[in-house]
Parts: sequence; structure tokens; C-alpha cells
Amino acid sequence: MVKHIVMWKLKAFAEGKSRADNVSVLREKLERLKELIPEIKTLELGVNFSSSDHAYDVILYSEFKNRKDLELYQNHPEHRVVADFVSKIRSERKVVDYEI
Repeated sequence: MVKHIVMWKLKAFAEGKSRADNVSVLREKLERLKELIPEIKTLELGVNFSSSDHAYDVILYSEFKNRKDLELYQNHPEHRVVADFVSKIRSERKVVDYEI
């Protein structure tokens, strides 16, 4: 099994929306991927409530059967649409992929 974790710090204002509005849009887009990409076994989105300067705003936790399925997900056209949106609203991104 492969676990894929991504964290983003979002811009205060981007694409004509506030950070909070973009979190809502991002949630909808990411949760829709579960219905569209069969390789996704688990997908969970978390929104930070900590006021720490070191905290990220949003985290994505997802699971895949293997590395091949992760790659299929990452190259899926619907994922690419979401990734393009995220690139416009984020200021920072961190990712960790690991196998268990």
C-alpha cells in the first residue's frame, strides 16, 4: 500500500476568492476525485484550525494499492485539473509518499 500526503499553505486571496472560499472549492474538487479515479482507495481532506505560523492550511491524505496506481492518479486528467487550480491558490506545498 502507498500513502500519499500533501500539505498546502494557501494565499490569503487568489482566483478572486478568499482563503476560506478557496478551501471550500478545493474540498469539493478533491472529494469529487474519489468518484472519478478508481485507483484512489482512501481520500481525506483536513483543514487546519491551529493558529501556529508553522501550520499549513490544508492536508490531503490518500491511499493507493501500489506505486503504479499513485502514478495513474497523478497523471489522470481530472487530477491535473485540480492540480492546476491548486497551483494558483497555494503559496507553499509539501508532499510525502511512502509504502507500508
